[in-house]
Amino acid sequence: MAEVAARVAQVDPVWTHVCEEARAAVRDEPLLGGFFHTGILHHPTLERALGYRFSLKLASGEMSEQLLREIADTAYASAPELGQAARADCVAVYDRDPACHRFLQPILFFKGYQAIQAYRIGHWLWTTGRRDLALFVQMRVSEVFGVDIHPNARVGKGIMIDHAHSIVIGETAVVGDNVSMLHSVTLGGTGKEDGDRHPKIGNGVLIGAGAKILGNIRVGDCCRVAAGSVVLHDVPPCKTVAGVPARIVGEAGCSQPSLTMDQNFDDEG
Repeated sequence: MAEVAARVAQVDPVWTHVCEEARAAVRDEPLLGGFFHTGILHHPTLERALGYRFSLKLASGEMSEQLLREIADTAYASAPELGQAARADCVAVYDRDPACHRFLQPILFFKGYQAIQAYRIGHWLWTTGRRDLALFVQMRVSEVFGVDIHPNARVGKGIMIDHAHSIVIGETAVVGDNVSMLHSVTLGGTGKEDGDRHPKIGNGVLIGAGAKILGNIRVGDCCRVAAGSVVLHDVPPCKTVAGVPARIVGEAGCSQPSLTMDQNFDDEG
């Protein structure tokens, strides 16, 4: 695994670009020179920078920055896929968020990106049997970022969570690759039932602000869920749903809604 990390570090266009942007930012705003150096330029890899950010943001009187840094560094060293997902997420935010003009912005400024990277460490802890520590990470991510993702949830790569305030993703939820969602989205249950009770979101899905997707249902690949909708039943692939309760109002309108981020639709009902 160390060999894999070394090869990634040698040829890492995302991290190279981030460092170039950070050096330019220091020249443009010298008052933030220390911020850009400690956040980016002091670190040899993206993983080390993310570990630093994770520990800095989640430290509290109950868990020191040093201990959290050790946890993050161990996670990234043990599971190279965490760093790969972090790169895919960073590119996703840069490509899809019109407010993102540099790769360093998600890493340093965007709580949606930072929250999903912290969730990934919590998920690694959960899958390696360290469940109390994983729940501690979930608690701190919720307190700091306003994003509550259970560490047992399975979230793919290439994820963009815009604004990210009040995101809730339940314990048995599954989110595919290249999904985009806006603030106040809930992937939740419908009551007190136990077991597999949360939504399964396919690849390439776009979920609008305030949408609620509830129960053990599936939203198919490349769907659009309109803002404010309440989805209670399965949605076939490549459809647009809207309303309370949500109903199919048309086709998705394109092959990859999560990439185009087009939330306009004509009600064909």
